[in-house]
Amino acid sequence: MQKFSLLILCAGFGKRMLDLTVNKPKPLLKIENSSILENTINFFQNIGCNKIFINTHYLHKKIENYILKKYKNNRINLVYEPSILGTGGGIKNIFNYVNNENICVVNSDIFWRQHNKLDILNFLKDFNNVKNCKILLVKENNFFGLKNKKGDFNIKNNIVSNWNSGDEVIYYSGLQIVSKKIFRNMPLNFSINEVWQKLILNKSLKGEIIGSDILHVGDKNTFRQL
Repeated sequence: MQKFSLLILCAGFGKRMLDLTVNKPKPLLKIENSSILENTINFFQNIGCNKIFINTHYLHKKIENYILKKYKNNRINLVYEPSILGTGGGIKNIFNYVNNENICVVNSDIFWRQHNKLDILNFLKDFNNVKNCKILLVKENNFFGLKNKKGDFNIKNNIVSNWNSGDEVIYYSGLQIVSKKIFRNMPLNFSINEVWQKLILNKSLKGEIIGSDILHVGDKNTFRQL
């Protein structure tokens, strides 16, 4: 089983959850008696993750206390951002704490299930050989939860491009493998979308499509449905 390091993005404000995240960070909301964060940690540890990083900002002490209580003997590292760095800046910052050239990055609003296991293991097979960035995509009929009418990306021969009207609707699944080198010359605070767009221009953003269903806990309405 492939060994890998993982960053779980938990610094966001969870504003689309409305009143549910006034006093509780979104990753600690519960589905099926498990917090979204616990679900993510357990799923990836069970498929070979040997080191986990969690970036925090909003209500960070609650995430810290949760981890210290539930995972005090595990290799889980919390990295607090005094000023929120954005999805790109948060990933770049983690490389100050990681010896690896590559890291797997996952959004904290996906609820993983056992039937995702083989697809994710397959996605991670070339973890150490990803030169820039590889993102996991999902077709509209396999994507449940909050979604747009427009797609996020298109893909052909594993090369990712932007979605255009008339293309098949394909979304970003919330999981990617990134190389440290793609963040050279980037500022402290930025969105990962900026990096993706640069890679798309160079036709160097790689991708794969997952065959199993993805559950996206995007807003209060989809949280209630899930």
